[in-house]
Amino acid sequence: MIEKRQFYIDGAWVDPIDGHDLKVIDPSTERPCAVISLAGRADVDRAVAAAKAALPGWMSTSPSDRIASVERFLTAYERRMEDVAQAVSLEMGAPIDLARRAQAPLAVKHTKGFLAAARGFSFEQLLSAEDPGTRIIHEAVGVCALITPWNWPLNQISLKTIAALIAGCTMVLKPSEESPLSALVYAECMDAAGLPKGVFNLVNGDGAGAGTMLTTHPDVDMVSFTGSTRAGVAISKAAADTLKRVHLELGGKGANLIFADADPKAVERGVRQMMNNSGQSCNAPSRMLVQREIYERAVRTAAEVAGSLTVGPPSQEGAHLGPVVNRAQWDKIQTLIQTGMAEGARLVAGGPGLPADTNSGFYVRPTVFADATNEMTIAREEIFGPVLTMIPFDTEDEAVAIANDTPYGLTNYVQTADPERARRVARALRSGMVEVNGVPRGPGAPFGGMKQSGNGREAGIWGLHDFLEVKAVGGWSA
Repeated sequence: MIEKRQFYIDGAWVDPIDGHDLKVIDPSTERPCAVISLAGRADVDRAVAAAKAALPGWMSTSPSDRIASVERFLTAYERRMEDVAQAVSLEMGAPIDLARRAQAPLAVKHTKGFLAAARGFSFEQLLSAEDPGTRIIHEAVGVCALITPWNWPLNQISLKTIAALIAGCTMVLKPSEESPLSALVYAECMDAAGLPKGVFNLVNGDGAGAGTMLTTHPDVDMVSFTGSTRAGVAISKAAADTLKRVHLELGGKGANLIFADADPKAVERGVRQMMNNSGQSCNAPSRMLVQREIYERAVRTAAEVAGSLTVGPPSQEGAHLGPVVNRAQWDKIQTLIQTGMAEGARLVAGGPGLPADTNSGFYVRPTVFADATNEMTIAREEIFGPVLTMIPFDTEDEAVAIANDTPYGLTNYVQTADPERARRVARALRSGMVEVNGVPRGPGAPFGGMKQSGNGREAGIWGLHDFLEVKAVGGWSA
């Protein structure tokens, strides 16, 4: 049993003041694999006080020195990549190959993206050549509470902490209590970077406890949260009394619009992208909208691809799916699969219950529903599991209308050989991101959504802006 009860506060690993133990459950065995401590009020206050005390000094540090600190962190993190991958695989069930190939390296990708953006960013600039006496200053928002999820833990931790560091903010990170082990390795890398005391702090805790304490804390200037839309609404309300800046990256119900002229691999690509990370991605293409001319062929292909996918232990190498994160998530997915069947969608792959030859672990059968309508529960709710919903359409306008008929607006996908249609549809889709023909967004592109998928943007120059205030100074002398 791994024991990791300490928090990282004011540049040191410290014992909890009024914390209590929580067992971390290995989702592949349903047995405890580690023990952490959940922070109490005194622990949160201690971390916030450290961040507040460190803020003036860190804000006044030159951008070049802050960049150098992040470069030292990156060096330390790259040395610990295997430790990070092993921790992610154990705590949330990512297959070890996925953890090594995607989960752990995302922090490297985002850190390098922020460094590239920061090196070309003007933290101070003239308003204009015509008004050289007015100076525009970009300065830190202040003390930030960073609350991150379990599904892509290093992705979200790096998108928040690195942007905050470069901007000159100090912070308290509260990772998900479902995935604390990788965050603790990350904190060890921050410690190795030699940051001033109090700039980076970490407390473990749950949303109702430490999360609420941070969100309502009078000395926290900003909350950056990634998680469910339900929790994002609660955080917004809790933070309103102190008028904090609130950045939310929330749920999604992405539509994948596959037109009749799409390339032959479009359906297979969509199924595999949906099932990646066992479907536990907010930007997953969970609704596959297919033009009627090719719909039945697409259904057969989707069923075959889903049927070819296997599940297996996270510790086992290979291209298989791991379990979902916990019992509550497994139960929710099972309920929604049953609901899809009861509401009349055609089950063409997978279904309820554990996969064959599996009698323990939170494993879900890769599932595909066909002949759904956009009014069905499985087309409206974010399932957050390996469940794909297929819906036919006839015209481009109908496809766009179905795609936009959702409270979410994170990522949509378009598959067509017609460049004009691709551009037209991309403009019409109400989402923060659109991917065309399997081409991902470039490094440093902003990540974020519209509507109930949240506000603000992460990554690159846009990620820096979210942690910066803008100050205008008149009468600035040369």
